[in-house]
Amino acid sequence: MKSLALHHPTGLLTGTVHLPLSKSECNRLLIISALSNRHFQTLPLSEAEDSQTLQRLIKQAETHNNGEEFNVGAAGTTMRFLTAYFAVTPGVRILTGSERMKERPIGELVNALRQLGASIEYTGHEGYPPLRITGRRLSGGEVTMRGDVSSQFITALLLIAPMLHNGLVIRFTSEVVSVPYINMTIRLMERYGATALWHDDVLSVSPQAYSAEETPAAIEPDWSAAAPWFAMAALAKDADILLAGLHENSLQGDRVLADLAPFWGLSATFESEGLRLRKTDTRPLNFAFDFEDCPDIAQSASVIAAALRIPTLLNGLQTLRIKETDRIAALQQELGKLNLRTTATNHSLEIIETSPLPASVNIDTYEDHRMAMAFAPLALCMNGLRINEPDVVRKSYPGFWDEMKKMGFEISA
Repeated sequence: MKSLALHHPTGLLTGTVHLPLSKSECNRLLIISALSNRHFQTLPLSEAEDSQTLQRLIKQAETHNNGEEFNVGAAGTTMRFLTAYFAVTPGVRILTGSERMKERPIGELVNALRQLGASIEYTGHEGYPPLRITGRRLSGGEVTMRGDVSSQFITALLLIAPMLHNGLVIRFTSEVVSVPYINMTIRLMERYGATALWHDDVLSVSPQAYSAEETPAAIEPDWSAAAPWFAMAALAKDADILLAGLHENSLQGDRVLADLAPFWGLSATFESEGLRLRKTDTRPLNFAFDFEDCPDIAQSASVIAAALRIPTLLNGLQTLRIKETDRIAALQQELGKLNLRTTATNHSLEIIETSPLPASVNIDTYEDHRMAMAFAPLALCMNGLRINEPDVVRKSYPGFWDEMKKMGFEISA
């Protein structure tokens, strides 16, 4: 599908939204399951394409281990987690992905795994996929690595750490970003019998075994997928939306959305069935926030600022440069179409000047699911919005357009 036209005839949003299950939790549990003494079913599995791909490739690896190719497509988490998983799983495998994936650096993770005894070769450009991985039991030990590149590198190491002969000690040489994602990993590991200790700049895991439960704990809905719904509530004429299943004591760092709601003219109230969003009478004058621990919601925050014409500073965005696209550059390009002037650095984006919204706009999505979902709420304040390549939402939220239709949006090709 090349593009979708989006419009909402009333601007009034009322009803219940069903979010996909957290692919962050699901993908961690898939690796823990594969490494445990016996497999357990993390059902219902997240419908996100990333999780479906990871599950399929883990299953494929059980019988294909003699130099076969494993293609993750655009799934960054799957690439990082499988790099570590294949390193401790007997066999030889070629791990590759989309053209964009081959441009996303993985050298920091590969270097750390090599320090632990892994046999990994680059089959293309040094520091980037594809990788030829010869799996074996690793000695483990101590590694040094940067903490400001991707928390997924750290999580990939943590997930295999209990299987290492001498365990794992990570010494960070720089500040760690996206800390809630690492804490999520540690808490899920603990749930299945493996303990990690984190003190100052040292993270350690002793040799131990995962003990899978007969019935794994329920996977939460995806807070990252809630971000565009916060934007819709903020841009609507009026809104009363229940985000089903979200609860206050979440493992996910993007739960901070509930705390940010008042800055966007919203109230966010936890109820027994989920989180309720309502419009309030307050209107924000400006907005500034550090997204270092929750970078996946930055795009939706920028669109809220764009539509409400709020001067905004988004900080802590350094990991956005190596996502599905360079998200900072993509945001600047698309916000420019909305008559906004921005400035950017490697870690920040500032909206510094606004003019009225144009009558119509075509938003490019850069093969990035979050670009599509972040800009879709503009349909509440524009009559001529089109989202190009809308199928990218399959990566994390395949039912996104259908949920929008249930909330009264008119969507057509």
